[in-house]
Amino acid sequence: MLEITGVTNAEKAEYLKLDNLISQSELELKIIERRVQLIKWDKVPVGVLRWNLFWDEIPFLNLIFLKPAFRGQGFGHEALDFWEMEMRRLGVKQVMTSTQSDEMAQHFYRKSGYLDKGVLTFDGTTIEQASELFFIKNL
Repeated sequence: MLEITGVTNAEKAEYLKLDNLISQSELELKIIERRVQLIKWDKVPVGVLRWNLFWDEIPFLNLIFLKPAFRGQGFGHEALDFWEMEMRRLGVKQVMTSTQSDEMAQHFYRKSGYLDKGVLTFDGTTIEQASELFFIKNL
């Protein structure tokens, strides 16, 4: 059974095994702010969800990550639906996310009702990555 829960201090190490893009100190802040979740299958962590506030106002989904064996089974959509329901419960009317232009996640977000709203490119900078695509969804 799929379960999505807030991360506890006791689960920090489990979370960090799945999300290596966040520092331990930032994770501790996210736990306090209740902006990180573990995605569990039969009580075993198989993925994570992490968000923050864009412009200190608009909920911005930073990451949905699932272990490869759990992808393509609808768990990502369930996690996204969970997050959107939580945002609605908080009275939020609009959410955002982004992904790199060379990642398949862009199709996932479009299929989930997110609309393309802009692109950030890194040409001529020290950051070497594909363009970042930004998406917005009205709830």
